[in-house]
Amino acid sequence: MVDVTVRGAGIFGLSIAWTCARRGAKVQVVDPFGAGSGSSGGLVGALAPHVPENWNSKKAFQFESLIMAEAFWAQVEATGGVSAGYSRSGRIQPIQDKRTLELARARQNSAKELWGGHAEWQVILVTELGTWCPSSPTGYVIHDNLSARIHPRNSCSALVAALGVMGVDIVPEAPDAGRVVHSTGLGGLEELSQVFGKTVGNGVKGQAALLRFDAGDAPQLFVDAIHIVPHADGTLAVGSTSERDYDEPNSTNELLDEVIDRAMGAVPVLHGAEVIERWAGVRPRSKSRAPMLGAHPLHKGQFIANGGFKIGFGMAPKVAEVMADLMLENNDSIPDEFRPLASL
Repeated sequence: MVDVTVRGAGIFGLSIAWTCARRGAKVQVVDPFGAGSGSSGGLVGALAPHVPENWNSKKAFQFESLIMAEAFWAQVEATGGVSAGYSRSGRIQPIQDKRTLELARARQNSAKELWGGHAEWQVILVTELGTWCPSSPTGYVIHDNLSARIHPRNSCSALVAALGVMGVDIVPEAPDAGRVVHSTGLGGLEELSQVFGKTVGNGVKGQAALLRFDAGDAPQLFVDAIHIVPHADGTLAVGSTSERDYDEPNSTNELLDEVIDRAMGAVPVLHGAEVIERWAGVRPRSKSRAPMLGAHPLHKGQFIANGGFKIGFGMAPKVAEVMADLMLENNDSIPDEFRPLASL
């Protein structure tokens, strides 16, 4: 007997399957294209928090998920024996002007209260860092130790391996059985939009590149709207674009060339690094910009977990927890902003 059917093997679907299986449920994962075949099979993997101010349930949810992530991924790796490339290695952001410097210092104080001592947001001098630092007009940068890195593609492989040990395979097709959750990415959002006759969600194309550059455990950088993420396997990812209009969802073009040039301009030590992969994919974005969690608006008695967009990997541990609570224990702790009605 199957207790839970997960439709979709992206980061949300795989994480929900893992959490349900760890709680003793018999789980099947169904995806005709295989695990991590959509935007979850990307390259960047910047797990970064919202700024610590104007606190709300979405920011609190993400914060809790980022705190959970270290134990979550350690358990996945220990079970399946495959590295997800996770490390809470922090993030550095240059401060461009006096006003931004004042704001960053105010956020340093608010982080002490809102993050409860679990992590720090600090304003420090560039001179306190080595060569792994972008130029900063003010001479100061923000350094937080809550941000983490993960290799998206490798983390999906790690979850597949861990699920396999738990007796859960990813199959191309199977009938619904038990509690059913749809984590079908862009296709699921397009289905909702078509049925309701309005935009419930859409896709935003992102392009990224993988460079042959070993920065070890150096923090990720966020500069000139670009994420620069050192990976544990000796590569480094840069990205990504955010394209609402596109003709070829999986093709890269000159927009990615611009991203690579900007990354190398911001961090001179990257000059000459070989580009070993160029990637493009479409990320599912709900109308509310928050993950869409809870009862499925179309499929009565079933559930939805969709709309990870840019923060899906950071949200995944907490999303998996609340969805497992809902489906297995009928315990609903989903924030109102995340419910499907927020996008309908």
